[in-house]
Amino acid sequence: MCGITGVFDIREQRTPERERLHRMNESQHHRGPDEGDLHIEPGVGFGHRRLSVIDIATGQQPIFNDDKSVALVFNGEVYNYLELMDELRGHGYVFRTKSDSEAIVRAWEHWGEDCVHHLRGMFAFMVHDRRRDCLFMARDRMGVKPLHYAVTDDGWLLFGSELKSIVAHGGLRQEIDPRAIEAYFALGYVPDPWTIYKHAKKLAPGHRLLVKRGQPVGEPQRYWDVKFTLDAKISEAEAAEEMRRRLSESVKLRLKAEVPLGAFLSGGVDSSAVVAAMAQLDSQPVNTCSIGFDDPKFNETEFAKMVADRYKTNHRVEVVGSDDFGLVDTLAHLYDEPYADSSAIPTYRVCELARKHVTVALSGDGGDETFGGYRRYKMHMMEERMRSAFPLAVRRGVFAPLAKLYPKADWAPRVFRAKTTFQAIARSSVDAYFNTMGLVRDPMREQLFSSKLKRELQGWNAVEIFHDHARRAGTDDPLALIQYIDLHTYLPGDINTKVDRASMAHSLEVREPLMDHPLVEWAATLPSSLKLRGQEGKYFFKKAMEPMLPHDVLYRPKMGFSVPLARWLRGPLREATRNALQRGALAQTGWFEPSTITRMLDQHERGALDHSQPLWVLLMFDAFLRNAGLGDAAQWAGH
Repeated sequence: MCGITGVFDIREQRTPERERLHRMNESQHHRGPDEGDLHIEPGVGFGHRRLSVIDIATGQQPIFNDDKSVALVFNGEVYNYLELMDELRGHGYVFRTKSDSEAIVRAWEHWGEDCVHHLRGMFAFMVHDRRRDCLFMARDRMGVKPLHYAVTDDGWLLFGSELKSIVAHGGLRQEIDPRAIEAYFALGYVPDPWTIYKHAKKLAPGHRLLVKRGQPVGEPQRYWDVKFTLDAKISEAEAAEEMRRRLSESVKLRLKAEVPLGAFLSGGVDSSAVVAAMAQLDSQPVNTCSIGFDDPKFNETEFAKMVADRYKTNHRVEVVGSDDFGLVDTLAHLYDEPYADSSAIPTYRVCELARKHVTVALSGDGGDETFGGYRRYKMHMMEERMRSAFPLAVRRGVFAPLAKLYPKADWAPRVFRAKTTFQAIARSSVDAYFNTMGLVRDPMREQLFSSKLKRELQGWNAVEIFHDHARRAGTDDPLALIQYIDLHTYLPGDINTKVDRASMAHSLEVREPLMDHPLVEWAATLPSSLKLRGQEGKYFFKKAMEPMLPHDVLYRPKMGFSVPLARWLRGPLREATRNALQRGALAQTGWFEPSTITRMLDQHERGALDHSQPLWVLLMFDAFLRNAGLGDAAQWAGH
């Protein structure tokens, strides 16, 4: 696992400045504390920070082909690299190392841009080919590993694992994109391919980009997508058996390492399934770790202990105080752009704990999206049945007025929130799901955004992101449609971003067996009735795990990795939040209505309404501005 960065002159062959490249590389030192190196030649410069996991002795980067006409920097793991090496040896290639990095170099030499189709794993990489005078970049199918890029005014293409490495170059105009603000306030993160800055982008999952010197930088090309065919003719028992086989295969691939290895164990179904599979593949006890909370409402360590006891793992638990809110500025530095998932705090802590004992940890991320596990899926399907009973015009005419009349019940369980349900029924399926996923929903954003920001948005709404993905989904199955949307938005934009930054902050490599792309492709062929049956999400997955996991772990209510935001913002964070939102960097931008912010603060503090989510979104936006050095009121004058 590593950090990669670099520059490519898209116009001529100017020699990069070593000092700039060094600064870009060192900004990501945390991603690879073991080694670092630079490569500079006319027209291109590569930087690499290495966390040694595989082929520790000879896996240094940048890595080259025999005549050094091809150079590579790579972040991630290619799990099928040994099989790939054998195949390429059959084509006459000779390998000098035992690293997956060299396998990518040879794959590029043999297949060119199509090399990505032969890679199984998590990866972001850049190849410079001197003979073809081009630069090629690619990102893995599920978006586990990040890759950012930008073109400067003077013709340099910059790239890096983290946005901070591009900013460190000094040539990026840090002009904030109004659409990224709208997307962030709607979803809590800036989705691919945007970044918070107008002139920088993320390479989206499953995409590649070829840049030829002397030609404009074009649009990335999609090389992979998941297809929800739902057409597998398979029984429940057969699906369960195949699931166990595929899980075991995926986990086994991810056990290759020359350093200590373990797993996160939250007590949920997904991480427990991964640990069970690991225990059956290794005669040595699995190293597992869990984070507990001193507030029982957020603590699920007892379920993690059930699994740890069953498989006799080397289990370590640390209890985090329910007032563990001192990471706000740390998170802003890690994420480089606004990011509002508060579970980033316990994720940071569990990575911190794991790194004390292992260098590689397996996680259960991706299971909910792939197998249909989120509680919101059940609610969406209930609402979908009501939507299908009435034409859209009728629903808008009847349920939309009811939603306006019905009082909002923030305190109630979702199933009893009639206002929210009426709103959902009155919308189309995609609009309703966007509303479900919203952290700051449309009516609140309408009140919160100033006329200045609204003018800059020109009527654009982040719901268009969901509609764009829905048009490509290729399915009208209501569950498959929202799974597809999540796999392209929430999973890479929220979950994978959170885990990558939190783990890399501690130089920890995290591997995700449930995001193995053949497993995801297979699950997409299964009927939705096997994933969500009645009120049981991940139905066939849980059935598959029944021989391997305790019943209480499989069928208890889902808790999530939550923190007590509402209490923090009424108690220990009260004054800091008020100061930040009324007098801090955010207040200087002119993008937000001060009266709306004051009203939200007042209502939340006295307990009239729970505004914890929008207030946290605002607080993290302010923290981003301060961390990025964008807190000077003078710079927003006339912006």
